[in-house]
Amino acid sequence: MKKMRIFLVFLLIVAISSGFGVSKKEFSEKDYINPKRVTELGYLLKRMLDVYHYKKMKYDDDFSQKVFQQFIKKIDYGKQFLLKSHVDELAKYKLEMDDQFLTGKINIIDMTDKIFKERIKKVESLRSFFFSKKYKFSFDKDEYIESDADKREFMTTEEEFKNYWEKSFKQAVIVRYLTFLQEQKDSLDETKNKIKNKDKKKKKNKVKQPILSEAALMEKAKKTVGKKYEKLLVRLLEDDRGTHLENFYNSVANIFDPHTDYMPPKRKDDFDIDISGSLQGIGAVLTEDDSYIKVVEIIPGGPAWKGRELEAEDKILGVTQGEGELIDLIDMRVDEAVTHIRGKKGTVVKLTVKKTDNSIKVIEITRDIVQVAASFAKASVLHHKKLGINVGYIRLPKFYRDFSDGVRTCTEDVKNELLSLKKKGINGVILDLRNNGGGALEDARTIAGLFIKSGPIVQVRDMEGNVEIYQDTDNVIHYDGPLIVMTNHFSASASEIVAAAMQDYQRGLIVGGADTHGKGTVQAVIDLNRYRTTEFPDPPPGALKITTQKFYRVTGGSTQFKGVTPDLILPDQFSYVKNREMDVENALPWDEIQGNKFEQWTKNKIDYEQLKKKSLERLKTDESLKKIEKSIEYLTQRRDDTNFPLKLSKVIEQDALNKKVADELKDDKPNLDLEVTDFEESQTEVVKQLKNAKEKKLWKEDFDERKKDWIEELQKDGVLIETVNIMKDMIDNN
Repeated sequence: MKKMRIFLVFLLIVAISSGFGVSKKEFSEKDYINPKRVTELGYLLKRMLDVYHYKKMKYDDDFSQKVFQQFIKKIDYGKQFLLKSHVDELAKYKLEMDDQFLTGKINIIDMTDKIFKERIKKVESLRSFFFSKKYKFSFDKDEYIESDADKREFMTTEEEFKNYWEKSFKQAVIVRYLTFLQEQKDSLDETKNKIKNKDKKKKKNKVKQPILSEAALMEKAKKTVGKKYEKLLVRLLEDDRGTHLENFYNSVANIFDPHTDYMPPKRKDDFDIDISGSLQGIGAVLTEDDSYIKVVEIIPGGPAWKGRELEAEDKILGVTQGEGELIDLIDMRVDEAVTHIRGKKGTVVKLTVKKTDNSIKVIEITRDIVQVAASFAKASVLHHKKLGINVGYIRLPKFYRDFSDGVRTCTEDVKNELLSLKKKGINGVILDLRNNGGGALEDARTIAGLFIKSGPIVQVRDMEGNVEIYQDTDNVIHYDGPLIVMTNHFSASASEIVAAAMQDYQRGLIVGGADTHGKGTVQAVIDLNRYRTTEFPDPPPGALKITTQKFYRVTGGSTQFKGVTPDLILPDQFSYVKNREMDVENALPWDEIQGNKFEQWTKNKIDYEQLKKKSLERLKTDESLKKIEKSIEYLTQRRDDTNFPLKLSKVIEQDALNKKVADELKDDKPNLDLEVTDFEESQTEVVKQLKNAKEKKLWKEDFDERKKDWIEELQKDGVLIETVNIMKDMIDNN
């Protein structure tokens, strides 16, 4: 049921002109699939892809077969609706996809629409039977359902189809039952705590919920799931040939690379979510991923970020508003899902989440306004009592730049933090780029330039092969002492540029997980309306997000696909998550171009082998890092185990085991040998530069709490503690 991968990304929103948006006039299916319009749109998309995309493609049989495979994935990613015979029937167009794209005679969408409506009606008849009063699901049978579509083939018979949907419905009922069970338990625990604390006022305001038996909860789960699928199938029947046309064009676009997408005008709302609105709910960026709503990014300063329970790659199964009923988000479009997740400041939303280890968790979040200042650079002095060193620590959550007036940039903030830290007599600097997904390319150049005198930082090659070299030219070194750059699985784009430059210059030691994200490409959003001819009938054509450039290190190798491999590998708690660029289909490959001439750093020479040897010795006995390694091993095992049990006792047993292991591997003991100071000064500068009075007030209100959280977080960060140890070794070597 995957329609297309939809990203709600602010940089895209501000880049898209309002010209491609939906007109106030409502358009029908006939308008969207008007042969004249389809022909003109195909021509326009081809021209944009041919001229502006980094990768040049041949429109031949090989291209056609790849488009066909993509199209099948988009219309039935989960292999839930089509039988193999239906795929074979559609395969008559397998070698014609390129011709249909070029001519605008896209015959496959008519057959697709006909087949799908028949299959949806078939599923509805099964739903009606399995959720009738006379049918009882058996939760005692020792059976499983494979949840990973890549491990399954298309079904071949109607009997197999029926059995699959019975299992699928049963799985949904089990998940819903366990959610209801957990919510009821949490509610009872909350009530007990309030009675214990004699919170009579809150108790009076609490709406008393009836306590249901396990049988009643199971019946409630069955009824809820049945209604959910009924609504879902009705909505799917409303998908018309315009939807299949969109899938066709995105099948073409995604063959070029996974970041290239066609955005039709009727999906404009998916991308036009106001940036302030998208950040006033829980503070998370969401995407459609197959049948799920997936968390792409946690916004620094938001409620989810503060709670530290919701994580990138989590899949949101459902939403409960306060004490209300759970709303199922599976197979819901992202724009609709967001309306349920967002809400007024101070209200509570409960998210039922599927973690990457396949465990189910209910996360309670109080909606609030995202404090933008939380995404700014912040710093402290780390004094290690036993090691006897003072380390300047700078965390940069993202590469931000105030595009409105150019006053506030992360470069200026990092530079000011460096100047402040140097006055405090620090022995070295740690620049933490973990979980930094990138941002402004210009600031990647200028931040790297803070640590060297001058020279090339990164090369950018466009679709025509032209290479532009981004240089540091100011001849000023703002910090020349020992430097370590921390990265992890989610360090991407601009973060990788800085890390790569410091590594190539041997200016600093790169420390982190096995590899960074590997996102080394640049996208632009083209308003197709600007290229629309007078021959193009309404509705307007929409927009095309397209990959136009690629990043290369000063040595010539790309950061695309491979990312940056640190000099010293430390455990990365997210390394088990398969979401790096190399894990995505059709990602542009790694390659290299000619390198630049540059002078490597000669001061504070790094003895890589000696540092690695000493770190490995500590890793053998460091309990905090050993817990991370055990956690990664367990979560990798759970990630790969996609065969979901349908025997209720086994599901409950596995759920209990997940919680037990999570508790055992939880590392919440602070290392009090690490003293964290000078946070106030760093944050005082932040407040000075805030322009909005409301932001200033919010920022000052919870300062003490944020300071406490900051200190505890750093003291509990085993990877950071080891990085401080490595810094001590670097200092001793020099």
